[in-house]
Amino acid sequence: MPREDRATWKSNYFLKIIQLLDDYPKCFIVGADNVGSKQMQQIHMYLRGKAMVLVGKNTMIRKTIRGHLENNPALEKLLPHIWGNVGFVFTKEDLTEIRDMLLANKVSAAAHAGAIVPCEVTVPAATLQTPSGKRECKVSSVMSSTSGL
Repeated sequence: MPREDRATWKSNYFLKIIQLLDDYPKCFIVGADNVGSKQMQQIHMYLRGKAMVLVGKNTMIRKTIRGHLENNPALEKLLPHIWGNVGFVFTKEDLTEIRDMLLANKVSAAAHAGAIVPCEVTVPAATLQTPSGKRECKVSSVMSSTSGL
């Protein structure tokens, strides 16, 4: 099956977002940082029939919402929250039930070089033991924090 050209893909994507915004009265905006494809697939399977997950280009989502504001002015409240690596979970079900399902699929991610930590990390002060013939070094308490979604 040949891949559709970029213009066709974009127009279909816009139509899909508009259809989701019209069909589903409730939605979550979720952070999608450090979420692998396997975990995303498990979330899709877990929510099948109860919710629809959409992760895509923020610029295209913002453009679609701005174009759809005349039909639904309440969507303007979503615009400031569409930044970073986010996804949408559209649902007709009870929000607490879907939230619990999402939290049940939340897993800790291993630390990778260059990754930004989503919470505070504290390393207690200690003396490091090194192989014989080398000097000992003293490590003071280190704290790193970032603001996550």
